[in-house]
Amino acid sequence: MRSNDDRLRIARETVGAASRAARAVQQDLASIRQITKDDRSPVTVADFAVQAIIALELRDKLGETHIVGEEDAEALRGTGQEAIRCALLDAVRRHRPGIDLDQVLDAIDLCNHDATSDCYWTLDPVDGTKGFLRGQQYAIALALIERGTVTLGVMGCPNLPLDPGASLDDADARGCLYSAARGGGAREHEPTALTAPGRPVHAARFAPGRRIRTCGSVEKAHSRQSDMQLILDRLGEVCAPVRLDSQCKYALVARGQADAYFRMPTGAAYVEKIWDHAAGSLIAAEAGAVVSDITGRPLDFSLGSTLSANRGVICASAGLHERIIQAIDELGLAARPGAAAG
Repeated sequence: MRSNDDRLRIARETVGAASRAARAVQQDLASIRQITKDDRSPVTVADFAVQAIIALELRDKLGETHIVGEEDAEALRGTGQEAIRCALLDAVRRHRPGIDLDQVLDAIDLCNHDATSDCYWTLDPVDGTKGFLRGQQYAIALALIERGTVTLGVMGCPNLPLDPGASLDDADARGCLYSAARGGGAREHEPTALTAPGRPVHAARFAPGRRIRTCGSVEKAHSRQSDMQLILDRLGEVCAPVRLDSQCKYALVARGQADAYFRMPTGAAYVEKIWDHAAGSLIAAEAGAVVSDITGRPLDFSLGSTLSANRGVICASAGLHERIIQAIDELGLAARPGAAAG
């Protein structure tokens, strides 16, 4: 069995390759839309291309591998999908020349594990679909879950600038990548140096009296905004939230650019998916942030493909996280019907 260091390096290189494929698709939005006659088709192509590339790379380098992915190829195999299949094959061939369509579709379906084994990977191929289509932020998130615990996490952020002072509204020319191993800290990588260990990143410990820096989704439907505002009003001085899509928000907290990321439940029935949080939550936690649900419970990755024991997500700097959980409790936000048991 390979060591965790070896598996983490392979995961970084794999996500790096997939990030390059996604960037190529994003840079070719107009021509793909013209061919497919569908405004959302570029993100569909990128989703499937990334999943195929990651499945193939992990299989080739690690042998038989269980992967819980977000996509399956059933819809692509039907009639009326010829243009999408053509664009998908072209995208994957940029990384794997000579591969045929059946091999690509079969690779996508390698990610159909049901999250029941003791060890499996979970993948969100393009997290932040609307950010992708706007030419802004999205992430490729891959994590290893062993006996219900996230042990490795890699997150490619193809448009996220390394410079925290740079604009998040525009696609960065290089992007960046983050990785973490449980107990080994979190690191930041340049896309051209993925075999190197990278630079350690550290979440900023919150100092009382300083204005709180938050980040949230551009798509307001992803989190109950009214609840988030109630919490911020109770906490005091707060900067205007930074808006960006995807698990990149975990990276902002991990590297000390933001103090907190809120994912307040939008309804009692909504349950988070493991691929939306596994990689990002480990990276933030290994950087020194605290990650829990809105009741303060750790995220439980032992119950299959959803975080069914949890409700919402709070990722915040040490020293601030407990204040946020206290505010949620005092406001009664975790006591609504459907909240996870304490």
